[in-house]
Amino acid sequence: MQLVDKKLKKLIYFNTPKTLSTVSSTAIPGAELTTTLVASYPIALAGRLAGLTTSQNSGQPFNEGYSMRLRGQSPLIFIDGIPRSVSEIGIEEIESVTVLKDAVSLAMLGVRGANGAVSIVTKKGMVAGQKISFTGQWGIQQPIQNLISKPLDAFNYATLYNEALTNDGLSAANNGFSQSAINAYQTGSDPLRYPNVNWADEVLRKSAAIARYNLNTSGGNQYVRFFVNLEHFKQDGLLKTRDDINTKYSTNANFVGYFIRSNVDVNLTDKLSAGLYVQGRILTDNSPGNSGTQSIFNALKATPNSAYPIFNANGTYGGSAQFQNNIVAQGVSAGYSKTNTRTVLSDFYLKYNLDDLSKGLWVKARASFFSNLAENYIRNKSFAVFEQISGFGTLSPVYRQYNNNTDQANGNNIAFQNRSDFQELSFGYQRDFGLNGVDAVILANRDNLINGSNLPYAIQGISGHVSYNYDKKYLAEVSFSQSGANRYPDKGGFKYGFFPALGLGWNIQQEDFLKENSWLNQLKLYASYGKVGRDNGAYYTYQQVYNGSPGAIFGSSAGTATTIGESFLANPAITWEYAKMLNIGIDAGFLNDRLGLNVEYYKNNFADLSIMRGNGSSLLGISYPNENIGKQNYYGWEAQLSWNEQKKKWGYFVRLNASLQKNKLIYSAEANQRYSWMQRTGHPVGQTYGYIAEGLFRSQQEITGYPTIEGYTPQPGDIKYRDLNGDGVINQYDQTTIGSQKPSLFLGAKLGFHVVGFDVSALVQGVINQEVYLSDNSYWEFQGGTAQAYQTHLNRFTPATANTAAYPRLTTNSGPRNGATNNFVSSSFWLRNGDFVRLRNVELGYTLPARLTQKVGLKSTRLFTNGLNLWTLSSKTFNGADPENFNGNYPIERIFSFGVNIQL
Repeated sequence: MQLVDKKLKKLIYFNTPKTLSTVSSTAIPGAELTTTLVASYPIALAGRLAGLTTSQNSGQPFNEGYSMRLRGQSPLIFIDGIPRSVSEIGIEEIESVTVLKDAVSLAMLGVRGANGAVSIVTKKGMVAGQKISFTGQWGIQQPIQNLISKPLDAFNYATLYNEALTNDGLSAANNGFSQSAINAYQTGSDPLRYPNVNWADEVLRKSAAIARYNLNTSGGNQYVRFFVNLEHFKQDGLLKTRDDINTKYSTNANFVGYFIRSNVDVNLTDKLSAGLYVQGRILTDNSPGNSGTQSIFNALKATPNSAYPIFNANGTYGGSAQFQNNIVAQGVSAGYSKTNTRTVLSDFYLKYNLDDLSKGLWVKARASFFSNLAENYIRNKSFAVFEQISGFGTLSPVYRQYNNNTDQANGNNIAFQNRSDFQELSFGYQRDFGLNGVDAVILANRDNLINGSNLPYAIQGISGHVSYNYDKKYLAEVSFSQSGANRYPDKGGFKYGFFPALGLGWNIQQEDFLKENSWLNQLKLYASYGKVGRDNGAYYTYQQVYNGSPGAIFGSSAGTATTIGESFLANPAITWEYAKMLNIGIDAGFLNDRLGLNVEYYKNNFADLSIMRGNGSSLLGISYPNENIGKQNYYGWEAQLSWNEQKKKWGYFVRLNASLQKNKLIYSAEANQRYSWMQRTGHPVGQTYGYIAEGLFRSQQEITGYPTIEGYTPQPGDIKYRDLNGDGVINQYDQTTIGSQKPSLFLGAKLGFHVVGFDVSALVQGVINQEVYLSDNSYWEFQGGTAQAYQTHLNRFTPATANTAAYPRLTTNSGPRNGATNNFVSSSFWLRNGDFVRLRNVELGYTLPARLTQKVGLKSTRLFTNGLNLWTLSSKTFNGADPENFNGNYPIERIFSFGVNIQL
């Protein structure tokens, strides 16, 4: 049994009831999302739908860095049956969200169905009296701790930096911090000469405001039905502004959005109906300076507390030859930039009832136009920083200046623009003939996208779907598509493929031997298999392109000849990728549908993947082209379990979902490896490779006679690696798979209850068997110079901590790019457990008694409070930091909000 309301059964193109269908799909109503106070609706989907995983690595307003994966792939997004960008809808506009996961539900998408799809249906008007709804929600955001929350103070930084220099065989006296400086950092006796600035505290607020206002109305009669929605969203950033800096504009990372939607359906005659759906957006995204918000967080990871004071004694910005971009000034004195985005979307359809020809027959034509334009307005300026070089403690300090104060420079440019048009003609037929039921649709459509200055990208084809049931017991479905894209070498620029799928099902509870069982409401077995495409061809890569190479010189007269060479090697045989999908499931409902169960097994075999050969030779002198030769398998299990108990004045529910996902690389034209453990084939896609770490060298005695990396002489405190081939040295032949190869497990739980006007609900999300690789500024010290270091480095190896240290000896050469050849090469030492369980959302609401609200003309009034990202349990890997954003990006927020919903 699917855990959704009956009205959510509508899929992209066909309306077969779920009980009579063999497709794999899961849905939730949009009402579950509306009180989650976020700008982008995908964030609110986390943990709610089996098979769909949503992650977020930033909290920057409207730039949250989220991603959605459906059974391991990035799904196609549909809004009212038309492909759209993922963010092109307000959260209050959503009627339902459905994920489509198997071949029967995806085959009609042709060359772009293999990744799965997320189908969003917007709210429509109904034949009912007019309904007016207002929601106001106000909240406070608090940053969740991440890497930049735990920098070393200046004293510990200087102490550890000197230690690293000594470990590197360099003189701390000549290259590091003097003892007097270290003492001053410890005592704080001279903060101008020996500063100790916690930069994160200086540039980040402890909290920021967020708010949303929504007003919508809906209704209709037998002639006209309408839904109109107005929404305003405002999210303040976490960056500090300063009252002592005279600015007349915001330098915070703010976001303001205005959304409008009008969905109107009209019965023009008894047989002819029409609809016009219009949406518009005006979005403003503000950030400090010309380099943007992320540059500030990059500076936070690169700047130690001891680098310079914020302000000098004379009020100028502090800085140095190495650190010329004062972080506070970067936030408040470098100007600002705004990105204004304007979107217009319009969908139109005409549908004609052909019952006069045959009952249940209809024809429908629809068209859509979409336009999106984002324009940058840049108001940047530069600032001077000053380093005091003498005169400390006197009335006549001497400063050295870096950079200059400049007037504001104004400019604007087009950040991006795209437009698309969509046309579709479809015929449908739905009718029962005694015990036989038929539901069919056939359609032809074309989707044309123009992105910036690129040439048009078009996908077109013919698709169809037929479902049949006998006595509602035995089910059969067929879907197909003959579709193609215009970036291939076939005639006319289009290359077409045929993508069929078949599904079979059995409603066992309809059999006579089970019909009389009052405890069983549904028991359906279903399976599907088919081929679905994925268009991943490059931009006209079948065409050979040449360019003028440097001229060749001949003879003593220095004569030259122009030469022509390939820009890249074309592949005239390039084509789309595809997946063969198998899905087997069982739906069950018990005890008057109070208990629901769904279990599915799937296996998606991807083939003709566009990859570059791994066994190529450099003798070619040019890069090999991508070829359709790769193969990968994705497979796993999904389960949903629900219990729903509803009484007259109280009720409760529990919904659980779990997704066990695994994948394997089948073929990549991998070069022949000397040893079997070096092979990529047969291991998970994206598997990390490197050396197997066996702890740290605790003493010089351990190093003697132990295999080491070629050309490197280790020291106590360095990482030691396993010599897999036993040849006495560590080199590329000792690299293998590192980390877990267990399947990933994604968990979600939604539970709640209501009683006498009160309602409470909670959403929990979990990720198991996940590993993260810690590296670069996200974890390593100093970054090959004098960049920041963190509290985790206090647990480094020293002779005194040889038996307990969890971090290698410190060095100023961290990172492979700085020539380090031992501790910072890819190895299992830097892999960590990334599992977590998060209390994603909690809501408490109270609906005022109707006898009170109706006295003032209100149908209902509900007060509610909502919490987002309230609590997280994760491994010690992150030292209390957020497991989705532990590397020092813009912090993800914990949001506490209060709201009211009033319906007239």
